[in-house]
Amino acid sequence: QVQVVESGGGLVQTGGSLRLSCTASGLTFDDYAVGWFRQAPGKEREGVSCINWSSSTTYYVDSVKGRFTISRDYAHNTLYLQMNSLKPEDTAMYYCAGRKVYRSGGCGIGVNEYNIWGQGTQVTVSS
Repeated sequence: QVQVVESGGGLVQTGGSLRLSCTASGLTFDDYAVGWFRQAPGKEREGVSCINWSSSTTYYVDSVKGRFTISRDYAHNTLYLQMNSLKPEDTAMYYCAGRKVYRSGGCGIGVNEYNIWGQGTQVTVSS
């Protein structure tokens, strides 16, 4: 049974940092491109960042470039998102997602590209 579980969210002040984690089970981790998405109340889910199967390619939405860093640990089947210099507009539920790419190609942050989703972890940035 494929499962992904996010953790690491919380309440932080503007300018603070958080590191989100997403641990996958029931799949071969390096067969998948993976990414982070977020959804704020009343807004559509949007892609934040992704990393391809080999970690050779990453992508960030403009609003988080220079502040967020995505990485993955193959030994522990875990995806990370290091978030620095957090802003109130970063407040959202954050989800990790995966799509099987059979160890080929890059990654994208289109929501419809991914078919494996976690339950999310809440990030709240106070002003």
